[in-house]
Amino acid sequence: MTLDAKPVITVLCAHADDRPPHLTPVEARAEVRYTDAAGLADAVQGAGALLLWDFFSTAVEDVWSQADALRWIHVAAAGVDKLLFDDLVESDVLLTNARGVFDRPIAEFALASILAQVKGLYESHDLQRERRWRHRETATINGTNALVVGTGAIGRETARLLTAVGMNVRGAGRTARSGDRDFGDVVASDELAAHVGWADHVVLATPLTDQTRGLVDGSVLAAMKPSAHLINIARGGVVDEPALIRALTGGEIAAASLDVFATEPLPADHPLWSLSGMVVTPHMAGDAAGWLDTLAQQFVDNAMRWLDGKQLFNVVDPRLGFVPAGPQEEAT
Repeated sequence: MTLDAKPVITVLCAHADDRPPHLTPVEARAEVRYTDAAGLADAVQGAGALLLWDFFSTAVEDVWSQADALRWIHVAAAGVDKLLFDDLVESDVLLTNARGVFDRPIAEFALASILAQVKGLYESHDLQRERRWRHRETATINGTNALVVGTGAIGRETARLLTAVGMNVRGAGRTARSGDRDFGDVVASDELAAHVGWADHVVLATPLTDQTRGLVDGSVLAAMKPSAHLINIARGGVVDEPALIRALTGGEIAAASLDVFATEPLPADHPLWSLSGMVVTPHMAGDAAGWLDTLAQQFVDNAMRWLDGKQLFNVVDPRLGFVPAGPQEEAT
């Protein structure tokens, strides 16, 4: 590269029409190469930075040997579990994510899931389709208990919102502690089975790491109240899906609202589609209107910092799988 050559930033898109908006300021200062997975091996050569706009792609590992100048990868998602292969974890390439974009929308989605279940809205919808007028009593969320598993930014926003509507909230994180500003008491995630029996609603908001994969297994589900409701806004791999199917079928828990799954899209013949008490949404909890614009602008802000030689924000610790925070804010 000559002294006056522009830095190279590669943008991985799902397809040709999937380019992020608002990158004009970056294009004025860098050579921006847009590619799909098929062209990534060529496009990443000589690139100092890589934007994973196709944020679920696993193509980076396949072309790692061609990434001869790479210093920074930005993932346009909160979770980075798809990217954490061994060579990247052991490298000195900086990794950043979209922390902060999805906190409030996902928290609202969790609250909506709780309200819909408690107020019988799904049953009302089914009765409406049948043109059946059937009066029922519903419950209230005021004074009920919510255990939020994951005490990072999304978990904290969820805790604040659930507290605001009158719910009692605790957290589950890497270490047990008391006096947390958002959760009050935080229990240890690796002792989850000992604590879920307190909760009417268990909200999963943890990143997928080696420590959280399969965290909600048969023992945790068996320890929940028969009336309990499980909400997963994290990653599908946090839940043992066969165990969840058994728990719902056997009446160990009453309901589950899942926005994420081990296999996405969820196969049409998967039993989770039709289980009683089960609500399926297609990984959309954080995708409030304008989210793509926000994601793109967040990358632009960080890219300008990178081009100016300034410290980046949202730097992920690849060994942990999330952005480290202070002692009051742990992600798992």
